[in-house]
Amino acid sequence: MHELIRLARTIRCDSANPVKAFRHRLRIGVIVAALIFILSTLG
Repeated sequence: MHELIRLARTIRCDSANPVKAFRHRLRIGVIVAALIFILSTLG
């Protein structure tokens, strides 16, 4: 659990620019979705 919290802190975006923050969240969401898809097809 501590590793997940540490990972979340490293990928967090602290930008005051809402467009930059949105793009960052969108990019992270796509990466997570791709990882879930890959892992579900392997199992």
